Amino acid sequence: MTSPPSEPPALTVEALHLTVGHGRTEAVRDVSFTVRRGEALGLVGESGSGKTLTCRSVLGLLAPGVEVAEGRIALGDTELTGLTGRQWQQLRGTRLGAVFQDPSSYLNPALTVGRQLAEPLRVRHGLPRAEARARAAGLLDSVGLDSGRVYDSYPHELSGGMLQRVLIAIAVCGDPELLVADEATTALDTVVQAEILDLLDRLRAERGLALLLVTHDLAVVAEVCDRILVFYAGEIVEQGPTAEVIAAPAHPYTEALLRVASLGDRTRRELAVIPGRPPEPGTAGPGCRFADRCDYATDACTTDTVPLTGTAPGRQVRCLRVGELALAGTAHRTEVFR
Repeated sequence: MTSPPSEPPALTVEALHLTVGHGRTEAVRDVSFTVRRGEALGLVGESGSGKTLTCRSVLGLLAPGVEVAEGRIALGDTELTGLTGRQWQQLRGTRLGAVFQDPSSYLNPALTVGRQLAEPLRVRHGLPRAEARARAAGLLDSVGLDSGRVYDSYPHELSGGMLQRVLIAIAVCGDPELLVADEATTALDTVVQAEILDLLDRLRAERGLALLLVTHDLAVVAEVCDRILVFYAGEIVEQGPTAEVIAAPAHPYTEALLRVASLGDRTRRELAVIPGRPPEPGTAGPGCRFADRCDYATDACTTDTVPLTGTAPGRQVRCLRVGELALAGTAHRTEVFR
């Protein structure tokens, strides 16, 4: 259940600007959003759109050379901007949990799964050895694994879907307030992907944690997210309740993503694509960054400033022609939303 509006958000990001390299090239510009306890927020966009950089700034895992140039990030009442490395380590694994695309890269191949789950319970949470083992086994069971078989297994003995479940168990072992899932289902087949999404959704409901789901796939967002942020070239171009955005997109880029995703359409035979490429970081000129790929662009779209404008309660769009265009939504909404 989502926390009431009177409670502070689990996560607050305000006017975030991220820069890259010695030239301080702008990679993410003026990104703001909140996530409440029990809520799932989806960040969606093509590779390089800025969604992963944004989520890594929330986790304090920005690569060398990437910096928070401006803005504020807060976990509840705790300011995250400017924390030391040691302070970040104290938050990750306790109040912050994370699940990434390739679980095998985050698990030690020389240690059993059970030991890798029990160790943080002993070291970070002070549980005695026997209690940590019992808690670890319970966590494996809670994510749909047979702890009797999996506990003493090594990572190479498990499938990709099982490894992802292990990583989710590790991510939630400290009862985090926020769980960040960055392309957590991308490498999985369709059936396993659906199972992992169901698992994330169930854990969110049972534990009341906030979920920040980062993906390039609108179909994934449609499965579990209450709200959606659409990223393009380092900016938010549209945000709002997921059902509303998918049923009636207000930005041409969102419409194009829907064509590519073809939510619920099992009959389409041709692969839809979005012609052209996003601009490289630091190369975007004035006007709309999507203008050269947009079917609806006018001359003004290439020269005029395009603000993120509120169009309805909870909805914002970065488009000069918002309200003028009649964009196509998905005709398969009932197949997508359960």
